[in-house]
Amino acid sequence: MVQEWIELAKLVGSRKITVERVRVEESGIVLEGEFQLPPLAKLGAEDQVFVAAFVRCHGSIKQMENFLGVSYPTVKSRLNRISKRLDFVEIVVEEKPVEALDQLERGEISVEEAIEKLKEARDS
Repeated sequence: MVQEWIELAKLVGSRKITVERVRVEESGIVLEGEFQLPPLAKLGAEDQVFVAAFVRCHGSIKQMENFLGVSYPTVKSRLNRISKRLDFVEIVVEEKPVEALDQLERGEISVEEAIEKLKEARDS
């Protein structure tokens, strides 16, 4: 099955494909229409293997370094590139109080804005 998947990925490349027929093996039910591939399936074969390995490594970049024989920045760069293609999951990072102080120090926000962010962090 894996070899068939790799061959299909090579054949398709980065071109967009539409699945038109799906069969549920246990029941034999067939659905016809236009179905889009899930976002992970739209990745190239190498990126899919990378994601699978990352999951098997429980998200450990250190283990990925050893597994792939590459440096931390290389693993991180590849993760960033792949994550940009997987925009179906939105990650919202909550600001920590220290971040508000860092923003103030860099001149990105005013003192009043920093105070407001610190109050919000305290109240949440």
